[in-house]
Amino acid sequence: MTRTAVVTGGSAGIGLATAEALAKAGWNVAIIARDAARLEEARAMLVKHGGGVLAISADVADAAAVDAAADRIERELGPIEAWVNNAMSTVVAPADRISAEEYQRVTATTYLSQVYGTLAALRHMKPRRRGAIIQVSSGLGIRAVPLQAAYCAAKFAVSGFTDALRAELIADKVPVTLTVVYLPAVNTPQPGWARNHTGREQVLPDPLFDPRVCAEAILSAIDRPEREIWVGRSTIQMAIAQSLAPGFADRQASGFAKDQLGAPASNKPGNLDQPVAGPARIDGDSTDRAIDHRREFFTSRQRDLLKLGVGGGLAGIGALAGFGVSRLFARPNR
Repeated sequence: MTRTAVVTGGSAGIGLATAEALAKAGWNVAIIARDAARLEEARAMLVKHGGGVLAISADVADAAAVDAAADRIERELGPIEAWVNNAMSTVVAPADRISAEEYQRVTATTYLSQVYGTLAALRHMKPRRRGAIIQVSSGLGIRAVPLQAAYCAAKFAVSGFTDALRAELIADKVPVTLTVVYLPAVNTPQPGWARNHTGREQVLPDPLFDPRVCAEAILSAIDRPEREIWVGRSTIQMAIAQSLAPGFADRQASGFAKDQLGAPASNKPGNLDQPVAGPARIDGDSTDRAIDHRREFFTSRQRDLLKLGVGGGLAGIGALAGFGVSRLFARPNR
């Protein structure tokens, strides 16, 4: 029987790359997004790979719409085996130049959409006692940076919600898996669609990764579930720095604002409240920069071992340094 997967934000970027990878692997695929025209274009791309494809226009910040989409998918494509929460939005601006309404909207689309998607999936998966839910997050959900306060806060919230729910599922002995996939900077159309109050173009930092690498990590979380997956060396570097030396990470992040701003540009309303018109495409506009295509992602266990190794090394260096200082200032016995 053909399995069915759902991808929110599935009409472009990482969502479309994931939907395409699932379709190529023989899955039925449902994609959920707001822009009906782009959804139809994405659907036409996906049906070429065979299998059932369903495109649903809905705002993932609307819990009732997400529930209705899940019910329709079950009726038309079959039991949902995997649900990928990928939709997001952001506002690029200093924290005190983001309005209360903008914070609310980013929280709704980037955090609450994952809650609503997860609950809709669980409603169908728990009675069957099977299924995989994947939360697409970011390295910025581990180590926050300037100009992304609303987005970073929403991604931090995703981790807290998922950890709490995972513990509940373990206690109730429900074998539905939950994986958080933390992503690096990725070449998608999103920077051109984001609301931006800085007066400059948003420039994603190097290394810049191919969206298909992220899709590969997401698919691996379906068939070989892990608690967390960390895509790209930059993500693991951020996680280790935040864990072992958060003050140092603060100082490093303080320079990020300048690094992610490019040429002067007019402020953009972006896709916060309404979708931005544009084609269904996976790749963004940074094709002139080096895009990393390597299969580079780390599981929770690999990350923990790396953190232990780095932490142990730093502890050893600290102990040696402390011993040297103590010898230097020690008084001779009299």
